[in-house]
Amino acid sequence: MSHKKYPILKLKGVLAILSEYSFSEIRSEDSHHHYMAIINDQNRVVTVDHGKTEFEAFLIKSMIAQSGLSREDFYGATKKTAKKIK
Repeated sequence: MSHKKYPILKLKGVLAILSEYSFSEIRSEDSHHHYMAIINDQNRVVTVDHGKTEFEAFLIKSMIAQSGLSREDFYGATKKTAKKIK
């Protein structure tokens, strides 16, 4: 079975990943919620659209870049999401 480099994630999965890295919500603007954490000694803010039920590759890539994490660390944050890239 082949796996995509950036498998689709649901909102619940993205929030679980952010929670594992201690991201906390700092503000929201309509459906866009902003989460902040200190990653590698830098303040990082990730924007998550709560209006979406699934996130495709381009949005996941953006969230990974915003988080300052590697693809492997991002997906590897939870057992359920880690399975998607193995």
